[in-house]
Amino acid sequence: MYKFLKTAFLALAIVCLSGRLVAHTSAKEALPVSSSASSAILYEPSTGTVLYEKNAHIKRPMASTTKLMTALLTAECLPPDRVVTVRREALEVIGSTVGLQAGDRLTVRDLLYALLLASGNDAANVLAFETDGSLDAYAARMNARAEAIGMTDTRFVTPSGLDAEGHGSTAYDMALLAAEVLKNDRTAEACATVTADIVVSDRVLTVRNHNRLLTELEGCVGMKTGYTSQSGRCLVTAATRDGVTLIAVTLDCADDWAEHRAMLEEGFACVKNVVCEPPALTEIPVFGGTSASVSVTGEPVSFVGLRDAETPKASVRAVPYVWAPIEAGETLGTVEYRVGDTVVATAPLVATASVDVMPRAPFLTRVWDMFFGMLRELLSG
Repeated sequence: MYKFLKTAFLALAIVCLSGRLVAHTSAKEALPVSSSASSAILYEPSTGTVLYEKNAHIKRPMASTTKLMTALLTAECLPPDRVVTVRREALEVIGSTVGLQAGDRLTVRDLLYALLLASGNDAANVLAFETDGSLDAYAARMNARAEAIGMTDTRFVTPSGLDAEGHGSTAYDMALLAAEVLKNDRTAEACATVTADIVVSDRVLTVRNHNRLLTELEGCVGMKTGYTSQSGRCLVTAATRDGVTLIAVTLDCADDWAEHRAMLEEGFACVKNVVCEPPALTEIPVFGGTSASVSVTGEPVSFVGLRDAETPKASVRAVPYVWAPIEAGETLGTVEYRVGDTVVATAPLVATASVDVMPRAPFLTRVWDMFFGMLRELLSG
């Protein structure tokens, strides 16, 4: 497995986590080990690197892992403190529920926890009706958001994940969705919660997360379980260790707990977070300023790479000169981080201080402007 991971990461082993450089790569062949999953993937979200895949682009039903999209839309569309009144039409659902009744009142925050922890199909429907007024309109919203994320092989029909004609996704698309859910503070926090008390009208219910890996796997931060007779067992798991986050997805996997442990442990054994400090200060000449030069520096850059990978070296690419005024923080070039001759990331090179324009007497203004006008033309030519 390590050999495969190394091959995948050599295609793109490093990324700047500041978001100034984002690149993507993917493995093209399945990991040469036995797997009981119909589809599976191990994904590193900051680079978009697929560390392991098996039938990762084949569309399958994904059961209640669907609720990751419902949770994301809830966090993006509804304020957490809004009080929702449960409609009777939202309760026409089968499968797992939290026992909501028509007329019950509870907050969006509590509905989100009922959705993600107890996997309440009733909570999913209530949130859909509250957001868009109908399940069909909500499905359209789900599909539009999926398209924006890049989930090209996904179609949502229900907010709960119950089997429906055409409802399905791929392991790869679900990994993209999981990465988006982790970016949202509300959904990320809910996915990582083991138990929560929710208030439904005049009663308090304790909901418990179905994902046992939250308490059994080091660094696990969620995310969602799922099962129907058509989909089989489905699981999306995310874990973070030492600054590295990995996402595992299996669709139709009888032994999903064990497989997610194995994939994630193997992945963390092969990758690490590398922090590169900025280079030493560089001086750039300043024309027409109160100072003859300005100091510039880069920013620390974090990378995800192989544990035995060479540490990138920084090189500065700065402008040859600048004209005053200069503002502190102004970008005056770039720092390139290289492994050998390959640029693997960049960061801005910024001024460490401001430089004002040199004050001058009024009678020298025209002479000054003419002189520096000619100097600019000479240097630019």
